Amino acid sequence: MKRLYAILFILLWVTGCSAENETEKEVKTSTSIEQQTAVKASEANKMPKAMPGNFNFMVRFGYGEVNKNEINTFQGTVTKDLIMNGTASAKITLTVDEMRSIYEKMREINIMGKKELVPAKINCEATPFNEDSWEIHVNGETNQFSWSDQYCDPTSDAKQLLELRNFIQHIVAEKEEYKKLPEAEGGYE
Repeated sequence: MKRLYAILFILLWVTGCSAENETEKEVKTSTSIEQQTAVKASEANKMPKAMPGNFNFMVRFGYGEVNKNEINTFQGTVTKDLIMNGTASAKITLTVDEMRSIYEKMREINIMGKKELVPAKINCEATPFNEDSWEIHVNGETNQFSWSDQYCDPTSDAKQLLELRNFIQHIVAEKEEYKKLPEAEGGYE
């Protein structure tokens, strides 16, 4: 009988140790996955939290290949498409607060990261369509890309870029220099 108790005790002890080891392994694995996810998340967005002094961007936009609108902080200029009357430009400097708010929006969407701009499944195409060309400079790195809303189901990255461009365009449209530019005449089909 003592032998039976001894065997049961050993089995319980071994089973308990195995369960404890499995639990320890699960905790270690879970911690490791969390650490890897945190590392991936920090690697995914290389943009510093605070806006660097050398932050600049340029966005050209319009319909199809007619990208006559431009907001360019490298040169401190804005160009407006007047459609039938060509273009008009103005010197416009964004304030530090405006640049900071734009930078924060860009950082939120990780604009310096890889973007999915063409839908995996293309159901249909729209005509006319918007097309944007971007150039962003942050901390010595430059990212250039283009996207369009040609496809009926734009990707979430494309939607974010459209929202960002509209946000920037709204800031620029409130500037007195922009308001003094002539109105556009005509339209695109």
